[in-house]
Formats: sequence, structure tokens, C-alpha cells
Amino acid sequence: MIKSTEIMKKIMGEYFSSLESGKKKIAWCTSVGPAELLRSFGFEVYFPENHGALMGATRTAMDYIPEAIKCGYSGHVCSYTTADIGSYLKGESPLKTHYGMKGHPKPDIIAYNTNQCREVQDWFTFFADDFDCPIVGIMPPRHVDEVTQDEVDLVVKQFKNMIPVCEQVSGQKFDKNNFKETVRLSKEATLLWQKVLKTSTAINAPISFFDGTIHMGPIVVLRGTQIAKDYYTTLLAELEEKVKNEDGFLPQAKTRIFWEGMPIWGKLRMMSDLFTSNGAAVVASTYCSSWVFDKFDENDPWNSTARAYTEIFINRSEKAKMKMLADWFKEYKIDGIVYHDTKTCFNNSNAKFGMPQRLRKMTGVPALVIEGDLCDLRFFSEGQSTTKIETFLEQLEDSKVIG
Repeated sequence: MIKSTEIMKKIMGEYFSSLESGKKKIAWCTSVGPAELLRSFGFEVYFPENHGALMGATRTAMDYIPEAIKCGYSGHVCSYTTADIGSYLKGESPLKTHYGMKGHPKPDIIAYNTNQCREVQDWFTFFADDFDCPIVGIMPPRHVDEVTQDEVDLVVKQFKNMIPVCEQVSGQKFDKNNFKETVRLSKEATLLWQKVLKTSTAINAPISFFDGTIHMGPIVVLRGTQIAKDYYTTLLAELEEKVKNEDGFLPQAKTRIFWEGMPIWGKLRMMSDLFTSNGAAVVASTYCSSWVFDKFDENDPWNSTARAYTEIFINRSEKAKMKMLADWFKEYKIDGIVYHDTKTCFNNSNAKFGMPQRLRKMTGVPALVIEGDLCDLRFFSEGQSTTKIETFLEQLEDSKVIG
């Protein structure tokens, strides 16, 4: 049990309440988008992808996806997108039942970054049209080996193009000092989050990937605030104490596993129990690491934020991704990797072009691919996945004994 969970729940509840307080104007933003710039103008920032994860975790997404399909959205595109649009069209949402909100908070401005996928542009444009509000977008170069200054300059220009619209909507002139301060707070929070994740390099890892998907809430929705920094200071202290006392979430794990891809939100508990009951500790992931922006620098806010948001794992080439994964394997002492081939999230599924085979040849780390989805559980077979995972874990244990 992680005691800080109760603090996190309180923080998230207060965050959602703030979206309906009427004290500040609302900006919608992609989860790895220009939140710091928006906060520097005084906006409360809302993240539709967080709502998508909530619908997945509460298993309500399938109540809403058909509504979006009626409007012409394919059931094979991002299920965050279809669930969110469908929820809005149906006038229902777990935001109401879990946080007492009226539903989607009305945006004053919408901002997106296609560093993850093109779907966010289509998704957010739907809402900009329906709410008749301004929309601004960042479209960085995709699938790059190395992010050069040329790419950074292009993104900086797009960031700066947001300023006139933000000024008009917020009624505030851009203040570079506000921006620098927000970047500083984001940097300090994200470095603490990185340290939280790295506590699981310990033999008795104190936090699992499945725990991480819950505790990442503040780094997603409250980047650029003192609240996020304070929370991860508290969480890190608790986990470091666990490491000191060799108090792991799974003492004496037989194998250490890396999770690649999106969570299966509606099956988090089932998957967590499956791995732990088989003595496997899922200690690291690409997903939770997606909110580590260690290039943030308040002394160079434009270049550093542009670089940080363009260098993220999902936006890189296969070559760059493999290098990052190989480094993580060493750092976390990984025995095997599980790739989640997410059926409606093509951009965040890395088992389609031979990476598992090439990476195993490079690192010697065995791989398993399972099929599923972030929200749409029609794509997930619990029985088949259980059999595949248990067989894979048995093979890893046998190979360690032989080795």
C-alpha cells in the first residue's frame, strides 16, 4: 500500500472542482502539449486524454463509443477520441459520477500538439467547432532519429504563434517571467516524477507500472504548479523509505518485466494481479516515462520546452526508440518485455514493424506481444492474454534457472 495515494486522490478531486469554479478561464490541452505556456496566461488546463483514461478505467467507454461511430468516426481510431466525443454527445460522463462535475468543462481556447498522433487534431477540432472557440496547434516533425536545432526552431515558432490568440482569449499580455516560473515548476515536478519511477531500479521495487498509471495523475494535469511538485516530493520520500527498508510491492520477484505501450485501463487490476500472482514485477514502462521532461530549463524556456515535447518517445524513430528501450533494460535489470499492441492507438504500438525481434537480437531480452486496447475491451481477450502471459513468464523463469 502506498500511503500517498489518499493525498493524490484529494489533489485530483480538487483539480476537477477547480475546472467548474468559474475563477479562471479554461484551456483544453493534449496531455503532452504546451501546458506551461497556457498556465502562464492564467488558464486552468483541462486534458481530454485524462477523461479518456477515466472512461477506460471505469469501463464506461463502450457506452459512448457507438455515439461517435454514428457521426462517422471509425471504431478503429483512438478509443479516447471516440469515447470522449460519444460521452459529450450522450451528455454523460464519469466526471459527473466520480467528481460531481456537470460534464465536459466549456473551453475558452483549445490547444493540441501532434507529437503523439494526428487524431488529437481531428478530436480537438470537433470540440472547437461545437463550442465555437479558438483552436491552436503545434505540429512538430515526427519519427526523427535525433532532434536537431532545426526541429526545435520550427516548434518554437509554432509555440510563439500561439501568443496572440492566448492574449486575446485570456485578456492578459504574455509575461515571460510567468512562463519561466511555470517551466521551472514543471521541471522540478517532472524530475521528481523521474526519481519516483527510478526507485523501481531497486531489487525490491516499491512501485509497479500499474501503480505508476495512477500516481502519474498530477504530472499530467497539474504540470507547472506547486501542487504537483509538493505531491511528488511527498511520494518520493515515501518510496525512498521503502527502498531503504527493502519493502517492495513484490518481495523476491522471480522476474522483472518492462511494459511497452498503453495501459489496458479497464483491466489494470486484473493485469496487476496476474503478474504478481506469477511472481513477476512490472517495474518500468514507456508510458509512465512519457511525462519525464528532463530538458525543461526556465533559463531557456522556449528552446527547452520545444525540445522536451519533440523528443518524447512516441515521437521518435524506431532506431531512437530501440536505443531508449535498451538503456531502460539495463537500468531496470529487465528480464522480459511485454508489448501491448493497442488496436486503436497505432502510434503508441511498437510491435508492428519488427521491433520486438530486432530489439531481442540487440539486447537478448525476450519479448511477448499481447493484443488489446486502451478503452475498447472488445479488442482484448482475457483468457488468451492470461495464457500467453503465464507461458511467457514460465519461460523466463526457466531460462534464468538454466542461465
